[in-house]
Amino acid sequence: MDIFVLSGQSNMAGRGGVYNSHWDHFLTAGCQPDPSIFRLNSHLQWEQAREPLHADIDERKVCGTGPGMIFANIILKHSIDPEKTRIGLVPCAIGGTAIKEWEKGSSLYENMITRTKEALNHGGILRAILWYQGESDVGSDQDANSYKHNLERLIHDIRSDLQHPDLLFIQVAITVGDPPYSELVQKVREAQLGVNIPNVYCVDAKGLPLKEDKLHLTTEAQVQLGKMLADVYESHGISNKS
Repeated sequence: MDIFVLSGQSNMAGRGGVYNSHWDHFLTAGCQPDPSIFRLNSHLQWEQAREPLHADIDERKVCGTGPGMIFANIILKHSIDPEKTRIGLVPCAIGGTAIKEWEKGSSLYENMITRTKEALNHGGILRAILWYQGESDVGSDQDANSYKHNLERLIHDIRSDLQHPDLLFIQVAITVGDPPYSELVQKVREAQLGVNIPNVYCVDAKGLPLKEDKLHLTTEAQVQLGKMLADVYESHGISNKS
């Protein structure tokens, strides 16, 4: 099984199709469940993956479409042998969380590591971390200015605790409001785009359609993001397969 961790905050958990605290249950092309795609549920059991992937993980909010299912379907479709390939998704994202809440020793961080290790205990190979977070760090100069340091430390800690020094880490540069971005949003974006660590890559959410709140991606945008994440994985992750 090829295992991928989905982590960060609300746009990774998925708010596509959520309006007035209800998900519209619309599944666009590529987001449908597949018998070869699984997710680790809140009870640490594998089950067939389906939207919303984070429904029992990000429990305090209503979850909808995120980038995970479209990503997994593309990876499965493009695999050498789709009939034998198994994709395992490990949802860990929690809406409204700042990066300091994900530091080593925190409940969010330790839960992510625990869930990842449990996924590996069932067999399989950890292929990548998919990370989309940062919207909660644009509220102050201190948070925005320290973002790059905190993100780089997080990547180091994850790789160390999972004993995977070259683990592929694909992050998303945030989009909040309409460009031109505010100074603090731009600082966080520059931090994300400026990370220079081997096997860490960034896709840019700039230009993806946002809902009326100018914060959360639409279903259409989540589909686009899933494709962008898959493109990066197929460009840089395939060569690391063992």
